[in-house]
Amino acid sequence: MTQKFYSLFVEHYLEGLLSSLGSVEVSGVITGSERRGIVLFFPKGTIQTERHSLGLLAKVAQSDCSIEVYFEQIGETEVRSCLHKLLSVFSTLNCHASAEGKTLDDNDLPRLWILVPSASPDLLKGFGAQLELENWTTGIYFLPNLFRIVIVAINQLPVTSETLWLRLLGRGAIQKQAVSEIIALPPSDLVRRNVLEIIYRWRISVMTQTELTRDDQELIMNLTQAYEEARAQGVQEGVQLERRQVVENLLRFRFGSVDEELSKVVDSLLQLTPEEFTPLCLELSREDLLARLNSHQ
Repeated sequence: MTQKFYSLFVEHYLEGLLSSLGSVEVSGVITGSERRGIVLFFPKGTIQTERHSLGLLAKVAQSDCSIEVYFEQIGETEVRSCLHKLLSVFSTLNCHASAEGKTLDDNDLPRLWILVPSASPDLLKGFGAQLELENWTTGIYFLPNLFRIVIVAINQLPVTSETLWLRLLGRGAIQKQAVSEIIALPPSDLVRRNVLEIIYRWRISVMTQTELTRDDQELIMNLTQAYEEARAQGVQEGVQLERRQVVENLLRFRFGSVDEELSKVVDSLLQLTPEEFTPLCLELSREDLLARLNSHQ
C-alpha cells in the first residue's frame, strides 16, 4: 500500500505527543509510495519517565532519537535501509564533533526506534536482536549496541497503560483495543484529550481525499470510535476554525473563491460530516450547491 495517509497520522500523532518534551522534526524527504512516518526527536532536558503520562513513549524519548513507523511487517531490506541512513547520520555527527575538537562515544549517538505491527523471529535472529527484560518490556528488541537500532514489535507489547500510546500505532484488533482504552480514560486526562483532537483533525483532512486504499480505509475505521468521541465531547476547541478552513478551501478549489453568496452556506456545510460535505463541495455545480443548502436553511 501507499502509506501516505498513515504517515500523516503518525507524524501528527508523534509530533503532538512529543513536542512538550523537546524538539520534534518531521521528515519531509520521503514521499509517495516510499513515505512512512519518520520523526526526529531531541529532548530539551531530563525526562522523568517513572509514571509519566506517555508511559513507554516517554522512555523511548529519553535521549536523541529517530522514530520510524511502518504500517506493515518489514524484512531485511528495510532494516538495512534504516541502518544505511543511520550510519550516514553518525558520520555527519562525528565530522561535526571532530571539527569542534570533540569525540563522540556510542552513547552520544541517536538511537533509531523502528516500530512495526509485528516482526518475524527470523528477522530478529538474523540481526542479533535481543530482549532486555531487566529494563524494558517484551516486544522491544535491541540490535547490538554498535548499530543503535531497536525494533519494537507492537503486537508483542503487553496490554498496559504504559504501552497504550505505542499500541495505537499497531494494526487491526490491537489498534482497536488501544482506541477503546483511550476512550475509557477520564475525560479530564490531558493526553487523551490531545490524542482525540489529533485524530479529529487528521480524519477531517483525510476525508477530503478521493483516493483511499483498503488499508487507508481500515485505519479510518479503526480510529472512527475515537473520532466520534472527539466530536461528542467537543474537544475540538479551535478545531472548528480549522474545519471551517477545510470547507472554505474546498470551495476555493472548486469555484476559485468564496464570495459573499458562498460564504453564507459555509455554516450549513459545517453541520455535515466530512463524508457528507466533501462530495457536495467537489461534485455539485455552484447553482446546485446553493440551491440544496439554501433549501435546508
